[in-house]
Amino acid sequence: MEAKLILQPVLVVGLLTVVMTIWMFLTRIPAMSKLKIHPQRGQDTNKLRDLLPKEVSRISNNYNHLFEQPTLFYAVAISIAMLGHVDSLHISCAWLYAALRVSHSLVQATIDLVLARFTIFILSWLVLSVMVIREALVIFGI
Repeated sequence: MEAKLILQPVLVVGLLTVVMTIWMFLTRIPAMSKLKIHPQRGQDTNKLRDLLPKEVSRISNNYNHLFEQPTLFYAVAISIAMLGHVDSLHISCAWLYAALRVSHSLVQATIDLVLARFTIFILSWLVLSVMVIREALVIFGI
């Protein structure tokens, strides 16, 4: 199968990060201006998070989350593509993972229901684990 088929969901997650970055700037900068928070106070983002409204902070929290678990997804999916191990199960897992990350971002950035977010998080880890384990089995010849 073509490598680009597994790289498409990789780019969807990358585009999600772009969207969340823009959304973060569009909410954080006006909130800081309105609350008269000097940009230097953002040097420690943990302290800044306490100063900003929750609806602004949860967007930046999600932005940060997009640099955690998804980095493993990028590495595994790109490895699968480069090594020519793309198959229908890997492609399905990659698309499901991308859909779950979009869902996670929407839940966290809007309603932020922790149980819903956690459920989506666990499902995305399970899907990603399938990809990692399958590829490890091939790489190690098991």
